[in-house]
Amino acid sequence: MSRAAGTHILVVLACATIALAGLWLLRDVIAPLAVALVVVVICSPASSALVRRGWPQSLGVTAIVVLAYSVLLAMGWLLWIAGDQFAHLLGDLSPGGDLAPVASQLDSWVLQGIGAPDADGDNAASVVVPALITVARSVSGAVIGIAVALFLVCAYVVVMAVDAGRYSHASTVFGARRAATIARISRLNTNIRRYYVVNTVFGAIVATLDGLALWWLGVPAPVLWAVLAFVTNFIPNIGFVIGLVPPAILALLVGGWPLLLGVVVVYCVVNVLLQVFIQPLFVSDAVGLSLTLSFFGVVFWTVIMGPIGALLAVPLTLVARALLLEGSEDTLWLRWVSGDRSARPSPEPPSVRAVRAVRRIPWDPRRVRRWSR
Repeated sequence: MSRAAGTHILVVLACATIALAGLWLLRDVIAPLAVALVVVVICSPASSALVRRGWPQSLGVTAIVVLAYSVLLAMGWLLWIAGDQFAHLLGDLSPGGDLAPVASQLDSWVLQGIGAPDADGDNAASVVVPALITVARSVSGAVIGIAVALFLVCAYVVVMAVDAGRYSHASTVFGARRAATIARISRLNTNIRRYYVVNTVFGAIVATLDGLALWWLGVPAPVLWAVLAFVTNFIPNIGFVIGLVPPAILALLVGGWPLLLGVVVVYCVVNVLLQVFIQPLFVSDAVGLSLTLSFFGVVFWTVIMGPIGALLAVPLTLVARALLLEGSEDTLWLRWVSGDRSARPSPEPPSVRAVRAVRRIPWDPRRVRRWSR
């Protein structure tokens, strides 16, 4: 490797580090922007459909805003249900509640795990529940931050909806000059939209089946775990495990090993059947990411943007790949390595193949002498 090439690599790495550090510092501003962008991308076909039918552009923008706010309200409603179920679970686990013996048993496990001396239920009843209350207080203390983030998301949705109506005329304005770029952006938007629509449908099915199964098995707070299963469905690879661990632990405390095995079997049958075998048939073309890259993307974007980064890991990775790798034949190999199934080298024209065939003909001096005669 030459000195110039090494210097170029170091400069690129330094610039990437500075950019990522900036993203991390501004994650409270960029995360709502990313959420609003994804929501507008999902809702933008409504505007295009109305404009094609002759409706004014302003009505199309209004349709995007209304649909986007409906999506945000649905997300808020799910969070409210989860919070209400969590509050009821805390009440049941508190002393005097229906699940007080379960809390005492869990406290004993925790004390034994950290090497504390043996403690009965009365002495151990001050470990897990206070920890859960602390978590609840920290979440409630972040309400102001959540409200600010929602305000930013709502504001971003309005301005992005207006710009989306303007950008829809890009192909008409620029024509063939930017046809390739516009096609890549349209394909990226379609893939992101398809990914979230398919994940939403399958997530709702998985959450409903898991919630009904947990209710039938007698696991406390089945609605809470159903909401958790729906949310974690958007986290690739590890979302299934995140959604399984809390209800499995609670099932072990409530009903012992038989109930734990029942919960694990239900989750494995429902989630593996739908998410591993059926869902990829609808979303694999939209994602086009290798398992290694998708797993790394979850960890990477969670570090950079927090929990929102885990939910937006796939579209953020797709956007990063589109910006860095697409549009050049030199990066075609890297796109194929990343899991892009459409990354195929273009076939050579006949003239190039003929030249290659001629170059592969071995040199024979007798042929030269024959031609010279």
